[in-house]
Amino acid sequence: MTETLAITNQKGGVGKTTTCVNLAASLARLGRSVLVVDMDPQGNATTGSGEDKHADVRTTCDVLLGDAPLDDVVQRVEAGFDLLPANGDLTVAEVRLMEEEGREYRLQQALADARGRWDYVLVDCPPSLNLLTVNGLVAADGVVIPMQCEYYALEGLTALMRTIESIQRGPNPRLRIAGLLRTMFDARNRLAGDVSEQLTGYFGDRVYNTVIPRNIRLAEAPSFGQPALLYDASSRGAVAYLALAGELLRR
Repeated sequence: MTETLAITNQKGGVGKTTTCVNLAASLARLGRSVLVVDMDPQGNATTGSGEDKHADVRTTCDVLLGDAPLDDVVQRVEAGFDLLPANGDLTVAEVRLMEEEGREYRLQQALADARGRWDYVLVDCPPSLNLLTVNGLVAADGVVIPMQCEYYALEGLTALMRTIESIQRGPNPRLRIAGLLRTMFDARNRLAGDVSEQLTGYFGDRVYNTVIPRNIRLAEAPSFGQPALLYDASSRGAVAYLALAGELLRR
């Protein structure tokens, strides 16, 4: 049975796309079939997976607008997972869908026939609460929330929780918090430790045990169009995401 996870945070720069791409590569390495859905007009998950977002190919935009079926758009990437690529055209899709009835269900409908084809579908949402993010949350079974352990991240988390609760009360009652992931973690930073304790105190076992450290190789990998597992499999970042994939499978 396919599990669809929306990877989202309304605050940018928290490692959301890094988590999506590296978790997908790690799950694939562990023998699971994975589809990454790039729902961000910036197309960072696309380029981070080694694909050219400027290429003349069908994208998530075409799927959402009903101009192409899922099978015509999905690409297999070097890291061993499948990708629904995206580019700036997604902004056009969002504008066009604003007037459409049932607009928040477009991704869910597109993925309906995919249930069972992949073990995991990971949706990389944009860093804002817009129609694209809502589509990701409506299509998802669970939400993975990457966040830095800093004061402003806690403020953003409060707003995100309100959004999730709104989706649960409305179009997707089955939506749950799959887990909170501490990213770019520096154990030497006292504030990071304090915020981490607050998270585990409030959310309990919904906070992943795995912590993603600050790691230069992890930060470099996207510029080479590769997940860390391909760029430097021995790096602390690559090892951490493998550990996260293992923890997710055990849960």
